[in-house]
Amino acid sequence: MHWYESAVWIPNVITFIVMLGIGGKHFVNAPPSAPVTASNVITFATTAASSVISWCTMTPDAGVYHSKKASSLRIFLYTYIGLFIASITVHFLGVIFAASAPNVPTWEAGFDNGNNIGGLINAILSPLGGFGKFLTALLALSIPSACAPTMYIFGSSFMTIGSFFAKVPRYVYVIISEAILIPVAIVGATQFYATFVDVLSLIGYWSSAFAVIVLVEHFVFRKNDFSSYKMEDWNQPRRLPVGLAAVLAFFCAFGIIIPSMSQVWYTGPIAKAGTGDIGIPAGCAVAFVVCLVLRSIEKSWTGR
Repeated sequence: MHWYESAVWIPNVITFIVMLGIGGKHFVNAPPSAPVTASNVITFATTAASSVISWCTMTPDAGVYHSKKASSLRIFLYTYIGLFIASITVHFLGVIFAASAPNVPTWEAGFDNGNNIGGLINAILSPLGGFGKFLTALLALSIPSACAPTMYIFGSSFMTIGSFFAKVPRYVYVIISEAILIPVAIVGATQFYATFVDVLSLIGYWSSAFAVIVLVEHFVFRKNDFSSYKMEDWNQPRRLPVGLAAVLAFFCAFGIIIPSMSQVWYTGPIAKAGTGDIGIPAGCAVAFVVCLVLRSIEKSWTGR
């Protein structure tokens, strides 16, 4: 899977370059379709952040490639720059093509009022004929590059919960995750963009709280000292933290995330007050405070 992930981006980059070459002449400095408000900016920032934060649960697996001699700063910069460049480039491409679509009839028809990203890409590449369809197909086939790591982590995460789950072959979890994924894909196929944003935001809510809890453990309670992690204890539950503080902090975070979220299917009272979707920053703040307090108590009682 790591080999696949390291190579699958190449067809995408080629396709994006071709799209820029063909569609560049149609780019315009489009005015906003509606007044820009602070609420809109915050909600958009939350969605954009969700697409990057969601990778945090997968980074530990990539850690097997890190040299023990590499500094923390170096690993941080490599990871941050890699995510930043990849994300900002695609975000800019999406913005400029979507903003220019209303001025090109074929693009607008393919885009279908902003609900069909695949149709927009196909319309942009249509002047190339069969080669354009081939590039569109390649781009579509790269979508598993986002799904496969999630399915992989779904299995490995269950296996870390308890010894019972570890006895189940990993491919069983992959099959279960696929059984969940296929119905969601079928339902969301007709409204891909709206479904994608809704699901992505949900992932961002919980993964941001998860990330804060991990960072609190590492920087506050382990003093940024990697030697405090005893590798030989990885499968010895009695030597590991109980985890109750982390679980409670996670659920407490959702106590503020839910009233602070702003989605098509639900808008909380705090978001309705005009703040926009502040679910991620609010959830992070609560997770930080609660984890700090409860983990201190947990550690004083259990000594681990």
